[in-house]
Amino acid sequence: MLDYGIFPKRILIIKPSSLGDIIHTLPTLTAIRKTFPEAHISWLVKKEWAPILYRHPMLDDVIEGDFSSAQWFRLIGLLRARRFDVVVDLQGLFRTGVLAWFSGAPERIGFADAREGSHCFYTRRVEGPMREMHAVDRYLRLAFVLGAKESQAEFVLPIFPDEEKRSQALYETLGLDDTVKIVGMAPSARWLTKRWNAESFAAVADHLQHERRCRVVLLGSIQEKGMIVQVKRAMRTEAADFVGLTTVGDLPAVMRRLSLLITNDSGPMHVAAAVRTPVVAVFGPTSQVCTGPYGDGHTVLTSPVECRPCFRRHCHNPNTNECLVRISVRDVVLAAQKLLSERQ
Repeated sequence: MLDYGIFPKRILIIKPSSLGDIIHTLPTLTAIRKTFPEAHISWLVKKEWAPILYRHPMLDDVIEGDFSSAQWFRLIGLLRARRFDVVVDLQGLFRTGVLAWFSGAPERIGFADAREGSHCFYTRRVEGPMREMHAVDRYLRLAFVLGAKESQAEFVLPIFPDEEKRSQALYETLGLDDTVKIVGMAPSARWLTKRWNAESFAAVADHLQHERRCRVVLLGSIQEKGMIVQVKRAMRTEAADFVGLTTVGDLPAVMRRLSLLITNDSGPMHVAAAVRTPVVAVFGPTSQVCTGPYGDGHTVLTSPVECRPCFRRHCHNPNTNECLVRISVRDVVLAAQKLLSERQ
């Protein structure tokens, strides 16, 4: 534990993005809060992801950071004014290391192998061969440095009545109720190399709606509409379309109503896993060990391609996206059927 004589009064968590990484950090927040129940805990996050943290019972303050060069000094001033005792940098980039340093906090904690030289700005560096462990467990290591006890990861995504009502109203508007199993489908992903093709998603959706008599709901932000349109055009049946109708803050309530989520390696996958909705995930260039859906009751499909996981945003394989192409529609359908049967 940190040697203060007394517990730190003000703690800052730095994890600006992305959605999946923020979800991975929630157990670390819980562990820190349980260790320091009286501390004032803030979280620095990008504005686009902040709604997932609004009204979180473990947080006292959500700082929406503008990381542009024009707002850089304003952000530094904002952090210094809060007089943090401890900064925990879970992003591990040069800019977040610099922010931790400029915050003026006497204790700055991060990973020894953090990228872009950010480790140079920390007063305490967590060492160890942790690259092959899940991100959730890796982040928890920083909480242990603060004195948190090692325990099972605990995701806290509270249920707010207003968000539940909006979610229910949305499902009802599209004619969805509890008489059928609702399967969510999130076919987009930030990297092109993570995206299983639209035609395959469409074939899975058609099969489940026809053979299993499920209703498929297509999920995505308005920026992902193009991918959703491709899936809808390739379908023979009609799916419900939630694209652009939900906010980041709505996702936990939306995911709780699903019987299953079928997805690429994406942010919604991690939200679903955090609220204990079963997931069938298609993984290409990324590692299911490090960033797969956390916990039991999920299925991750991969293919035995020698070059994976490569963690590349652009495929260098002569057989483009072979790691994803080799995952068949049948593979996904069978995995989905198995998990749906287990939910009966």
